[in-house]
Amino acid sequence: MKKILITIVVLFSLSVFSQSNTEKFPVFENCNVQSENEICFFTTIQDHFKKNFSKEFTSEKSTIIALFGVDTLGKFEVLYIDATSEEIKAETKRVFSMLSKVQPATYNGKPVYAKYTLKVNFPFSDNEINNTKTAVINKNDKITAKSELKEFENIVYNTFENPQFKSGLNIPFNHQKYAEFEVFMNQVGANSHTAEKPYSYKDVSKYYDFEKSYQTKLKAKSSWWGRKFWDENLVEVQGDGYWFLFNPILDVRGGKDFDSELKNTFVNTRGVNIQAGLGKNITFTTSIYESQGRFADYYNAYAISLAPSGGNPATIPGVGIAKQFKVDAFDFPMAEANIKFTANQFFDVQLGYGRNFIGDGYRSVIQSDATSPYPFIKFNTTFWKIKYTNTYMFLRDITPENTMQDTYASKYMANHYLSWNVTKRWNLGLFESVVWSNTNGRGFDPNFINPIIFYRAVEFASSPKSGNALIGLTSKYKFNSQIIGYGQLLVDEFSVGDVSKGNKSWKNKFGYQIGAKYFNAFDIENLTLQAEYNIVRPYVYSHSATLTNYAHNNQSMGHAWGANFKELIGIARYNKNRYFAQAKLIYGKRGFDYTDGTNNFNYGTNLFIPYDSTVNPRPYDEGVFAGQGNTTSILIGDFTAGYLINPSSNLKIFANLVHRSFDPTKVSATFEKSNTTWVSIGISTDLFNWYFDY
Repeated sequence: MKKILITIVVLFSLSVFSQSNTEKFPVFENCNVQSENEICFFTTIQDHFKKNFSKEFTSEKSTIIALFGVDTLGKFEVLYIDATSEEIKAETKRVFSMLSKVQPATYNGKPVYAKYTLKVNFPFSDNEINNTKTAVINKNDKITAKSELKEFENIVYNTFENPQFKSGLNIPFNHQKYAEFEVFMNQVGANSHTAEKPYSYKDVSKYYDFEKSYQTKLKAKSSWWGRKFWDENLVEVQGDGYWFLFNPILDVRGGKDFDSELKNTFVNTRGVNIQAGLGKNITFTTSIYESQGRFADYYNAYAISLAPSGGNPATIPGVGIAKQFKVDAFDFPMAEANIKFTANQFFDVQLGYGRNFIGDGYRSVIQSDATSPYPFIKFNTTFWKIKYTNTYMFLRDITPENTMQDTYASKYMANHYLSWNVTKRWNLGLFESVVWSNTNGRGFDPNFINPIIFYRAVEFASSPKSGNALIGLTSKYKFNSQIIGYGQLLVDEFSVGDVSKGNKSWKNKFGYQIGAKYFNAFDIENLTLQAEYNIVRPYVYSHSATLTNYAHNNQSMGHAWGANFKELIGIARYNKNRYFAQAKLIYGKRGFDYTDGTNNFNYGTNLFIPYDSTVNPRPYDEGVFAGQGNTTSILIGDFTAGYLINPSSNLKIFANLVHRSFDPTKVSATFEKSNTTWVSIGISTDLFNWYFDY
């Protein structure tokens, strides 16, 4: 008995030893020679593809890479296919489905699930199918790798075909850039919504052919350096279901304020811009800037007047808080980002750090992009003749009154904007907004998340002074496909009783805009003329509490000039091929507070003084008018001309001339009459609006 047991153990051991690390390929019925199983296995698949693959796809040069498995029953399973089209992928699956069952692969004599890769090059030749076994899995799901994977080498890059032009990616909001396609979006009968910006490529491409425009501007350079400098993105990659591109950001300009003692003016910006798409639903973009600069005297003074509480000397309008650079210049970094999920043709959601704009004009009294970037969440719902936008913003107050322990105060703003194309010519928009603070640990109040609630009702339900609520109206009418008229009305604590009295009460806090655009003016292609009038009465955007004013980082979220002014604007824009030019003339009257130390009244210009302040009281409650206080006439002429170096990155070379006249009624040591002539030349990646007209 003992000898029998010893014999059994020895035989078992020999059996195990003989089978250890023994793998066998799946076996087709026609493959019966053990030593050639691997060759026969792949040869059989090769012959099967040559015989059954549709000739429709085999004449053009292309490649298929497939990962497939053979299960323990000998059935083939396609795991992944990389091919140049969905049709070829479908054909590959069909041909695999026609393969007959095989004897499964074995490991140590036991059937196992095994994976293999298959590479097919068209047109076919005898040696064009390359195959690699990737792994064998036993019944305990342990993986034993037997050869180097080809997954990395087999990644296929497609020709870059500007997929961003058809994606949901946001187009950076720039007035000069948007002028190229606004005429197409404003054709009579177009069911477009042009007030809510920035636009997406998907929305604009319904009316404007980005690819055709790009092709007409190409220089078609043959060298890599020539193509990258003149035509293409620096890095552009397009694969199966994804794409991304990368460009450097450059804004280098030098100039001279001829009425200043400063030696020169300059901006030195370096940065990067990345755009990407994953599948058909997700897009992403980010821009990071590192900048230093010194500007004309009036602009430097305005930036310093916006200085935050603490050691930083200024806030650069539209950019953010600046640090001191050298003695008389600023260091002002900035970043913007946006990730968008487009669920379907009706709905998208965005997480962003940037700016938003509502309106068809150069300015907006409702919401403009003249402030620095901020975090936001935006929901767009588009159906029928309606587009409904809900935006929730996280803002910051940097005034000394609201700074504690060197920490700036947080506040929140929620906007709803409903755009309705009433007819093929007339669009009507309804707007409501509220700003509230984190008082009493309130935080982000969930009462304001409801997308259809009326904020005024919520405000008074919680407390009449708990939030700063505003309502607005926008309208646009297309007289024809070349001329449109547009307007806005903003109401901030409007008093019907006082309006009916006609006494110009301070409570009548409103602003409005009237404007018109003439596309292809006088039948000159790509010439756009624009005229606009804006007026915002005193105390608009301010509130009973400093923290809940309509501002962020000491900059108005509405019109860039804040309140207590009236303004007339004329603009002409022209572009042809890569050349462009813009002329702008602005005349306005602003009412400033006096700075003589004796007149401490609040005339309604400063958004950061509560409108019922006892320290800086209102001078009168009736007879209030736009421009009251130290009435100042401002005239600004701005001319820019340049050449588009690269249409993919929007890199431009330009020259700019600004003339500004500032004439206050009462002159003081800190409030002087001045004239500025400022000339600049430079090269810039133009991705946002620089506003120098203050």
